Amino acid sequence: MQRMTRPLRWYGVALALMLCPGDHAVAAVDDYAVLAPQDFAHYIQRFNASDEESVANLVPNAQAWEWLAERMPLFTCPAGRFEEIYYFRWWTYRKHLRQTPQGVVLTEFITPVSHAGPYNTVACAVGHHIAEGRWLREQEFLDDYARYWFRGGEDGGPAPHFHRFSSWVPTALYERSLVTGDDQLLRELLDDFVADDRVWESERQLPDGSFWQFDVRDGMEESISGGRREQNVRPTINSYMAANARSIARVAARCGRDDLAAEFSAKSDALREIVETKLWDEQAKFYKVRRPDGSLSDARELIGYLPWRFDLASRGHAEAWRQITDREGFWAPCGLATAERRHPQFRTHGVGTCEWDGAVWPFATSQTLDALQNVLRGPEQPYVTRRDFFEQLLTYAEAQQWDGAAYIGEYYDEVTGKWLITGEKERRSRFYNHSTFNDLVIRGLVGLVPRDDDTIEIDPLLPDDGWDWFCLDGVRYHDATLAIVWDRTGARFGRGAGLILYVNGEEAARRKTLGRLTAQLPDTTKAP
Repeated sequence: MQRMTRPLRWYGVALALMLCPGDHAVAAVDDYAVLAPQDFAHYIQRFNASDEESVANLVPNAQAWEWLAERMPLFTCPAGRFEEIYYFRWWTYRKHLRQTPQGVVLTEFITPVSHAGPYNTVACAVGHHIAEGRWLREQEFLDDYARYWFRGGEDGGPAPHFHRFSSWVPTALYERSLVTGDDQLLRELLDDFVADDRVWESERQLPDGSFWQFDVRDGMEESISGGRREQNVRPTINSYMAANARSIARVAARCGRDDLAAEFSAKSDALREIVETKLWDEQAKFYKVRRPDGSLSDARELIGYLPWRFDLASRGHAEAWRQITDREGFWAPCGLATAERRHPQFRTHGVGTCEWDGAVWPFATSQTLDALQNVLRGPEQPYVTRRDFFEQLLTYAEAQQWDGAAYIGEYYDEVTGKWLITGEKERRSRFYNHSTFNDLVIRGLVGLVPRDDDTIEIDPLLPDDGWDWFCLDGVRYHDATLAIVWDRTGARFGRGAGLILYVNGEEAARRKTLGRLTAQLPDTTKAP
């Protein structure tokens, strides 16, 4: 799998530009089969007009539309707020690109924070940054960013603050390669991944093979199950380490390093068994935190869905998903609570101190909806449906506002939707880059499923009784440019009724109803 994506130069010389009304430069029309970029420029104009831009990084607001129009897939749907948030999240994402002597990096906070390392970088959200950014038509900045974490420290070693937080970076990079079709960076960094894994083992692994972590080092400070100083065995770090080991094994196999592949495959299998045997609470039907004394927490927390995010959960444990529709579980009017609402300690840790005892965090919401995608595309189960995914994604989009204007921050009240960071902390939290949204739209709702072969798979999670139409256009997948259209009646886009896939501007597959649709990548995308 060494298919190379077509390179895009940083300021867009590789794409022919044209000017539309308002002097907005946009990508060449050949990149789009259905939509016109200029129809969406008004979103970026609005966001720019309402932003004081107290911090300007690599791509300032004045260049935002040109930069985004060259790189982002276009999306349209019947829900105005939802469509707006799609463009808002791309607009905020490019705010965090920062040029450094070591290449381009991404920040988590716009303003400097005390727990960051050089260039205001924080390791906790890197997996989200890679997942979201892999859908842009230019990828060089993510190469820079990955190299920074593994080689940006003293003497070419890892960045010194890389292990200040748990992360799933090797897995995120492997998943990125399923979109780009390019595994050159994975091969380059394989030995770095291995060395990093061995450091984690020396720092956090217990004699039984499980990993412990402080809540705060998982980015989840004040929780019911633990705290900033408790050394608990958590579903978070154990899922991340199991997934990373599996990704390392897959890359090693591609490189012909069979011994290394076998070693890390065995590590992943062993950690998966630990998750199943040590973190599953059979009575509560949920994955939980295990304390140093061996007892399981008495609280269900949203992090218990992470084994599904990384394909680690047992097929027989899907009953845990009952809790996202249970009003005493995680369901709340404004999103998914981070702890079950029935628990006596729910929302008892105060307000504005980074509490994970029930308030809604986009960080956790995006991980949970990632996990739910895997459940819905897996074996049949009676507990959750595509309607549940759709409703939660709509709720998540609706929550990303403040006084009616598009907004993304750290966390908010599960009933009122009010963001819980105010005053000077709100300035820090504004544009918080610690979650995904567009990845959930592209991979989940629209249904472009990344694969490691030459099949293009479309499997929308939009329920049959959902929207009558949507279109995702200009998304780069391997070396092809795709458009995905759903038009129940054919009246919206004039391309006929049904679900339609275009590859490089040509219709490649169609079906009358929502459902799984496949086609083959064109032979011209294959490496010689």
